[in-house]
Amino acid sequence: MMSQFALPFASNLSMPRLRTLLLLLLLPVHTLFAQQPWVRHTIDDSSQGADGVRPADVNGDGRLDLCVGWEEGSVVRVYLHPGPGQVTSPWPAVTVGKVKSPEDAVFVDVNDDGAIDVVSACEGKQRTVFMHLAPSDPSAYLDPQAWQTQPLTSSKQQAQWMFVLPWLGDEGEKLRLIAGSKGPDAAIGQFARPSDAPATSNFVWTKLADAGWIMSLIAEDIDSDGQKDLLYSDRKGSRRGVYWLNLTSHETGEARLIGGSDREVMFADVADIDGDNRRDVMAATRDGGLLVFRRTGEAPKFETIEIPLPERTGTGKSVKGADIDLDGSIDLVFSCENSQKKHGVMWLSRRPGQSLENSVWSSHPISGYKEGIKFDLLQLIDLDEDGDLDVLTCEERDNLGVIWYENPTR
Repeated sequence: MMSQFALPFASNLSMPRLRTLLLLLLLPVHTLFAQQPWVRHTIDDSSQGADGVRPADVNGDGRLDLCVGWEEGSVVRVYLHPGPGQVTSPWPAVTVGKVKSPEDAVFVDVNDDGAIDVVSACEGKQRTVFMHLAPSDPSAYLDPQAWQTQPLTSSKQQAQWMFVLPWLGDEGEKLRLIAGSKGPDAAIGQFARPSDAPATSNFVWTKLADAGWIMSLIAEDIDSDGQKDLLYSDRKGSRRGVYWLNLTSHETGEARLIGGSDREVMFADVADIDGDNRRDVMAATRDGGLLVFRRTGEAPKFETIEIPLPERTGTGKSVKGADIDLDGSIDLVFSCENSQKKHGVMWLSRRPGQSLENSVWSSHPISGYKEGIKFDLLQLIDLDEDGDLDVLTCEERDNLGVIWYENPTR
């Protein structure tokens, strides 16, 4: 006679399979989801070589909009968040400029007219930074004919520009554009207008540091003096590694190494990974795992912890730290290049309460291994407004385009 607690199909299962089934039934739903690839949504796949995505709220609706340079497609595009009801469909978009080899694009009001413009950095033979000026009429923002593209004169044919960071500095200070390049004579520097110049005047270039191949430029208070410093990652050359540089209006010092000089560091980021109320620095590496530079005091001192990538992944490209599964502990999300038939985007979790140096990290798929070859810079944003962080990125080789993965936690 069958027990009222027996599974009616249990007689058809071997004991090992039955034990596995019972364990799965006991797992929380979010744990089951953690072992499956996340659902992918496409924002745009209409061009080629989507290369980096940068967010900002450009229309004041409280939602983050996006700008992307399509390197092989030679276009720069803006995407307006359509609201949670339409966020899983392609987003409203506009081509704000057509330039060759755009490696990076970022939102900033370049001419102080209140409309949010786009600045793109171009490598290849283009070797120029461009300003894509938005229409002053908000209703024309999605009209490509209303945008105007102008080169930053002092940047023309000067370098293979890789990344631009808008920098406002002290209150009342004029906009500076921090830029980094790659290749021979690569450098980090700033484009700035003279203090008494109007917003329509030309920017003047000033070199700040030598470089090999700049990946990240981040505004972060490293020395705890209440002012933003420049954090950057350089993947090539004799000065490769993760550095910081004082960029206050009163002092510009020497770049100081945080770590990673023995690795090919890629994109960097900051987050309080160990929960001690001090923001740590992290970087993905192309020739190793993930590097966490844990801050060990208020002074800018760090210790390096390396976290190996799981098996069957590509080479590291980008990393972000945030609480992905809402358990109160900071997780790590990373993306990869060279991920054909391998995992290109994954997240790592550890048990709450474990010390960072002794943590055992568990890996979970996001993209899966069936699609995607070259993933890029990550952004963690609650795009569908359901209370958990989704993963936004670009994929350049399978032409998945501008995409986001829906976090299943909620």
